[in-house]
Amino acid sequence: MKSCAQSDVGSMSHGLPWSRLLLVLTCTSLALFATGVGPRLDGEIWTVAYDLVLYNAVYVGAALVCIAAARRARADRIAWASLAVAILLGVVGNLVYTLAIAPMENEPFPSIADLFYLAYYLPLYVTLVALIRARVPRFHASMWLDGIVGALGAGAVSVAVLLGPALELTEGDPSAVVTSLAYPVADVVLLALLVAVGAILGIRRDRTLLLLVAAITANLVGDIVFLDLATQGIYVEGGWLDLTWLTAVTLMALAAHTSDGDPVEPPARAGSTTRVGWRVLAVPLVCNVISLVVLGYDSGNRFNPAAAWLAVGCVLAALARVAITFREVRAFNEVKEQARTDDLTGLPNRRALLEDARAALATASARRPAALLLLDLDGFKEVNDGLGHHAGDQLLRQIGPRLRGALRSGDVLARLGGDEFAVLLRDAGLDEAQDLAERLRELVLQPFTVEQIRLHVGVSIGVSTAPVPAATVEELLRCADIAMYAAKSGREGVHVYVPDPTSGTGDRLRTMEELRTAISDGQLEVHLQPQVSLADGRVVGAEALVRWNHPIRGLLSPAELLPAAEQAGLLRPLTDTVLELALAAAARWWNLRSVPVSVNLSAANVTDLDLPGKVALALVRHALPARALTLELVEDTLMADPERGRQVLGELRRLGVRTSIDDYGTGYSSLAYLRHLPADELKLDRSLTADVDNDRRAVAIVRHTVALAHELGLSLVAEGVEDATTAGLLADLGCDVAQGYAVARPMPVTEFLSWLSRTHVFAFDDATA
Repeated sequence: MKSCAQSDVGSMSHGLPWSRLLLVLTCTSLALFATGVGPRLDGEIWTVAYDLVLYNAVYVGAALVCIAAARRARADRIAWASLAVAILLGVVGNLVYTLAIAPMENEPFPSIADLFYLAYYLPLYVTLVALIRARVPRFHASMWLDGIVGALGAGAVSVAVLLGPALELTEGDPSAVVTSLAYPVADVVLLALLVAVGAILGIRRDRTLLLLVAAITANLVGDIVFLDLATQGIYVEGGWLDLTWLTAVTLMALAAHTSDGDPVEPPARAGSTTRVGWRVLAVPLVCNVISLVVLGYDSGNRFNPAAAWLAVGCVLAALARVAITFREVRAFNEVKEQARTDDLTGLPNRRALLEDARAALATASARRPAALLLLDLDGFKEVNDGLGHHAGDQLLRQIGPRLRGALRSGDVLARLGGDEFAVLLRDAGLDEAQDLAERLRELVLQPFTVEQIRLHVGVSIGVSTAPVPAATVEELLRCADIAMYAAKSGREGVHVYVPDPTSGTGDRLRTMEELRTAISDGQLEVHLQPQVSLADGRVVGAEALVRWNHPIRGLLSPAELLPAAEQAGLLRPLTDTVLELALAAAARWWNLRSVPVSVNLSAANVTDLDLPGKVALALVRHALPARALTLELVEDTLMADPERGRQVLGELRRLGVRTSIDDYGTGYSSLAYLRHLPADELKLDRSLTADVDNDRRAVAIVRHTVALAHELGLSLVAEGVEDATTAGLLADLGCDVAQGYAVARPMPVTEFLSWLSRTHVFAFDDATA
């Protein structure tokens, strides 16, 4: 038996493990001997072998298996320990009866053996309760009612049909009457508790529970038949009836032996707030029907009165369960509705839109297409920043009521998040969807009143249809998003997605998704382009330019990845990655040559108040001083939020980090704005420097820009210098630094280190384009 308890259930993939098979064979052979089916001995030797060895050996072996299971299975430890105690109490009762009670000429009733037999039930009850607690971490009202319905229904049937005669034995010695009644009452409670377990847990494929249910059922069958035979005075010890109890303890041992290998339903499912479905309701429903049958047949007082009262209690508990069910279903529907509704606006949310879109696309066809309008508010950020988020929330709440009047009854208006909305149209072609988009745009352009202030916001709307060109919900959303982005960037208001084989839209979408992975997987690298002084040829800097080492498409330039990064909202993490790579590269040469590295900032970075702190930590990580870094920004990026941009740049300058205005002269330059700008240098765009050798106006612009920069205390870097002649002219015009192919092309870090080690003073006469 001990070897059976210690076998590894999980090691078998097919059939029964050898130890479990040995347990079955051993218990079966013992049962056959014990019941007289096998060869028997005669006289006192057989009596001793049967009563003391064969019969109780099965009990002892089962108890050992349960003890081993209690040590092995932590979750069910209390259950198997209690079951072992119950079995051992049965063994003690058997030994007391065989050794002390049976040899008496007149066997007393009740006897000390009955005390152990009745005590057997108590830990058995604990076993069932412990198994429930291990599988249901949290009880709900419906669970309690299911258990009560099952217990009362089972009690009504057992009292009415099975145990009624035993419960009517009320004459004789009081102690004998009480003991005689205790056995059927204990069996009724055991049956009621067993059915309650099934009602609470529902019908499930739990091998341990199924084996234990079979064991207790066999035990109950033996008890019920024994009570019936004992009531008639015809019970004979050692017959076939003993096999039911032996089978019961054998099944208990098997249940304990398999306890650590059974899949148990997850707590979330077992303890679900809403208990619906036939698996959960089957047992309570059957018990309730049986209780009604008992009440119907008991009209002539055929059964014990206890059966009728138990049946009445079952029906009342079932009615309460129906009320709880209605409440749970209503709560479930409310939760489901809340999960599909946007809290702020009361409109359907993204989840609801996706579900409705899947249903719409399932029936969409070329003759009856579906359409999606994606709306993104323009200028909403200014409302949030200027009046606060509460004002922005008030504005968002007005969008739904304003647009709903222009929609049909079957159209779905949803808020996807932030200032983004969507309209799903069934049975609407491209022209109809575009017309509706124009009407919705006109409605949004009308003024809103927020906190007694009239506000105007714009909107960009992208339109896409299904099943052509979008065959799935995901494609429909992507196409509408591309169209919306085109409407916003082109300031069109409304843009309709039309597939263009030459547009590369599919590649751009793929690039957006792959870029997210590239940033986290280390596929990005920086190439460095040196900057040299036009006065003496010293290397005074290097600009870090991002490259994407794509695993399939090869090395991608910024022109291919930056638009995707902007559309996917990845500019900030992209810049953070480039900053780390650039500083890591600079750390490799800084101790030998104090050449600073330049990194470009996006608009998202310039307005990030946490940027100075991030830069300071990055410099510390790479053991670099602040002067080793120059941060470049395009002047247009500061126009979105000038005050915050000046605050961020001011903090960076206080750290000692140099700042540079990149592509100066190509944006909406403002001299008044330049006056207050905390910058250290200007970088002239190549469109101004490329023609200084043949365009007098370009020369004049460069000359006056140089004078302006120097008067403001700024150095001036000329970009796009591609030959020695241009470099000489720019030097004559007063430019300080040159950058371009005349110096060197952008190169990987290792090549730049090699170039830097052999270039102490750069001479343009020796350069090649």
